[in-house]
Amino acid sequence: MNVLLTTHAIPLWFLVLSLFLPRLCIFIAWLQHGMGHYIPAAVNLLDVIVWLLIPRLLILFWIYTDQGISLWFVIHAIALVIAWGGGGSRIYSRRRVTYVD
Repeated sequence: MNVLLTTHAIPLWFLVLSLFLPRLCIFIAWLQHGMGHYIPAAVNLLDVIVWLLIPRLLILFWIYTDQGISLWFVIHAIALVIAWGGGGSRIYSRRRVTYVD
């Protein structure tokens, strides 16, 4: 089985680093808007709202429009599920404090 991690217009640094720091990667890529056609140069209000609230969905959309459903898309989808599914429950369980008299 031959599995290729192809990159079309999206650079490899963006694909790897956005797994860990999605907002920062989108901002850096926007500053360097000549790097590819995956980030629009004109910013509208919807892009800013999505960047602030749900940046992983924005990255998934860009990967899908560039590569379709590829291995990078699946890796980022798994990261999205892990970030949304597991992150909140662990923080909630640490804050639960019971006092025993």
